Amino acid sequence: MSENGIIPVDRIENIIFLLRGQKVMLSPHLAELYNVEPRVLVQAVKRNINRFPGDFMFQLSDDEFANLKSQIVTSSWGGPRRAKPYAFTEQGVAMLSSVLRSKRAVQVNIEIIRTFVRLRQLLASHTELAGKLFEMEKKYDEQFKIVFEAIRQLMAPPETKKKKIGFTVKEKLSSYGNRKIR
Repeated sequence: MSENGIIPVDRIENIIFLLRGQKVMLSPHLAELYNVEPRVLVQAVKRNINRFPGDFMFQLSDDEFANLKSQIVTSSWGGPRRAKPYAFTEQGVAMLSSVLRSKRAVQVNIEIIRTFVRLRQLLASHTELAGKLFEMEKKYDEQFKIVFEAIRQLMAPPETKKKKIGFTVKEKLSSYGNRKIR
């Protein structure tokens, strides 16, 4: 649960997607969190479109929409849709509270922004950890070369060895030994 109990954190995390290299939330999911119909959310955005530049919000392409629909197993899409949903970046979500102007919108936005920040911190800590491992590998390369090599071998995909069919001329000749071939 979130700090003030409005929305469970995992519910928010599960509806954040990576599209076009950005973490985004989709208009139908946001509308559900705000307790408004998706068309109401989109109308509010369109009335204030100057607040939503391309780095705050964009509409999904046909391919992106088809790909997401195939990945999302829930029935949250509400059946066939006429319009492709909009994707809101963290900044776009923050701007939504100013156009929806409800107490719930403000509270929901606070929870969403906290989730975005937590995800960013988590990603930074993983990146930092990978960097530290790389530095350790460089620093202790000579002493732990065997250990690092073993780790690399464990991480490598298993090799599939194919049996050779037939033989080479060299192999056949060696099977005759020192005998002369006529």
